[in-house]
Amino acid sequence: MKNRRVLVTGSAGFIGFHTASLLLQSGAQVLGIDNFTPYYDVSLKEQRNAILTNHPNFQLGRLSIEDAPALERAWRDFAPDAVIHLAAQAGVRYSIDHPADYVGTNIVGTFNLFELARHNPVRHFLAASTSSVYGANTQMPFEETQRTQTPMSLYAATKGATELMGHSYAHLFGIPMTFFRFFTVYGPWGRPDMALFKFADAMLRDEPIDVYNNGQMTRDFTYVEDLVRSITDLISAVPGDTPVEGDSLSPAAPFRVVNIGGGTPTPLMDYIAALEEALGKTARKNFLPMQAGDVPATAASPALLRALTGRAPITPVKEGVSAFVQWYREQAARDGVAVANADH
Repeated sequence: MKNRRVLVTGSAGFIGFHTASLLLQSGAQVLGIDNFTPYYDVSLKEQRNAILTNHPNFQLGRLSIEDAPALERAWRDFAPDAVIHLAAQAGVRYSIDHPADYVGTNIVGTFNLFELARHNPVRHFLAASTSSVYGANTQMPFEETQRTQTPMSLYAATKGATELMGHSYAHLFGIPMTFFRFFTVYGPWGRPDMALFKFADAMLRDEPIDVYNNGQMTRDFTYVEDLVRSITDLISAVPGDTPVEGDSLSPAAPFRVVNIGGGTPTPLMDYIAALEEALGKTARKNFLPMQAGDVPATAASPALLRALTGRAPITPVKEGVSAFVQWYREQAARDGVAVANADH
């Protein structure tokens, strides 16, 4: 990775921060792009960014990927040889009430990046998609070659649309492109709107947690450090002419999609139990029906990821949740917030 010049969009976000950190540790030069949108507490993004800016090989472009002229100036000045596009308007449920945000960031912003890659070639363009594109599929584990034409939310639809747009750019302009589909990522420095963060916050305030579908849900939870290791591993797995076993490599373009998940789905109630153990508190649970746009289960097939990189996410949920709780307590202490240590 040494001497690589990597442009990372969404660098102040949860996954972007961890990705940029690992790239910097590996000796890469990194340009982070982020507009610090107030979708959640901007101070958390500023704290992540402050850690990155302490590294001499990091520089920040504080701008929106929807701002094509500003994005082009930053791109040309930095001259990346690889792009990792992680900036997005996230959240399944938020997309129901704020659809325009998803069209703007996820589709228009991604289009702007494709256009820049078209006119300023890079060795590899990598971009984040989501397990949500599998939508109404019930055959599990999810494999990259399955149909993804039944999205259950606008968020999923916009991410699926960018995959299709990416394939067309890869075909027309020969841009080597990989889309990776994330499976319920969690860990330190996570977003406050994510379940683990919300559960921990509520439990430490002695408030009930909302558990949807009456707890009858299963997720292929992916620890963030495993995820970003897979992302950086894939930089060198440039789509070419020769497929590996079970490949999603397009017959018409240097393009593939890859699941990043461990293939070990965990029941939601076990996930909550791991949090209860780590916090030393029993959650008061408010059982609710399934939310609109959600799905009862996800499970990744990690076979293609292993074939391309030699490994896949392996961190057990109990271990990952414990690491999150340690960070959460340290973060609360930095913010001057008292948190309980055990049942009382």
